[in-house]
Amino acid sequence: MRRPSSFVLAIPVVVALAACAAQPTPLPNGLLLALATFEKGPQGPVPQPATLGILTGAGDAWSYRSITDPDSNVFHKAMFFEPTPGDQRILTVGGTRAILKLWKPGAAPEPIWEADFGGKFSRMRDVEAGDLYGDGRPALAVATHDQGVVAVVRPGGAGGWSAVELDRQPETIVHEVEIGDLDGDRVLEVYATPSLPNKLDGTPQPGQVVRYVPARNQGRTVVAELGDRHAKEILVDDVDGDGRDELYVSVEAVAGGRVRILRFDAGTPPDAGIEIATLNDTLCRFLTAGDVDGDGRKEMVAATHKSGLWLLRPGTDPRSTWSMHSIDRESSGFEHAAILTDLDGDKTDELYVANDTAAEVNRYVWRDGQPVKTRLYAHPEGFSGFTWNIMPVPVTAIPQ
Repeated sequence: MRRPSSFVLAIPVVVALAACAAQPTPLPNGLLLALATFEKGPQGPVPQPATLGILTGAGDAWSYRSITDPDSNVFHKAMFFEPTPGDQRILTVGGTRAILKLWKPGAAPEPIWEADFGGKFSRMRDVEAGDLYGDGRPALAVATHDQGVVAVVRPGGAGGWSAVELDRQPETIVHEVEIGDLDGDRVLEVYATPSLPNKLDGTPQPGQVVRYVPARNQGRTVVAELGDRHAKEILVDDVDGDGRDELYVSVEAVAGGRVRILRFDAGTPPDAGIEIATLNDTLCRFLTAGDVDGDGRKEMVAATHKSGLWLLRPGTDPRSTWSMHSIDRESSGFEHAAILTDLDGDKTDELYVANDTAAEVNRYVWRDGQPVKTRLYAHPEGFSGFTWNIMPVPVTAIPQ
């Protein structure tokens, strides 16, 4: 039997970064931080209710507040979502219990899919939205733990939602899902990253990147065969500006190795991904693309575990090694959530990063070709947990 949903709104905390003589104009967009938090217990860390951090800004002053949901103990992602045009919502992706919920100002959260997948953990891990069936309506591609379920959730009859499993593989973890169109046929594909259960000791953890085409009832197709390695982060985007999406795969290292960033185009054999960069780290769990300097060409940012933030630029041949420049070697985190997005509407993307090691959230703006860092928020008592994702949101969609 479904328990009633509930949520708790935390008290706002305001962080002023600079004094302003005049009242600054609020930014039209803010940030959502999907969090897992812990408290100390006699047997070790104790998971707390899933937490959604919310950052909004006006000039150089930023405010932070949070919403907690006791139905889950982690939000793996939170994102802006419009089920129908103008119906502004926030979608949260919860774990243990595994629940997708829609949040709207002035209303209780609405669960749209809840499942118990079996296994040790039952978690919604990642989600992306797109018109997967070509019917003009957004559908959700969902990745889960730990029975390898990849599913599509879409509006059903009488205002409800329906879920269809595209795949299920026992004892398999799917960390990431992406939507795009690599072959240029205007039919969206879903990409996912199944791997064996997590290992953190540097030993081999085999994995793949697979593709599904829901509109054509095409099931699992392996597009990247990673051998004794695996990927927890992929990016599907047209970074090189040729009019077609590419698949970028962050391949985690085994003992003594380095992270490799591989590029796959439509038709690239699964074992023939093109290496565009190597990073001196074992983990890189965020790749994000955008235009940091306003020249109309995209760059990519790779957020590594310990070696910092890196700006990658394609050259004249985007299928060869890209240039690589350090943004900040002091920023770090197990997930190291990052997003390139234009919150202020000036047509140039800023970089927003959750530096969990330093318990802060930072912004980087490129001036005269160099990144300029501003701390937007510091957790006042430190931070025991993980920032799993960071996403932009119109302030009009944020629950009050």
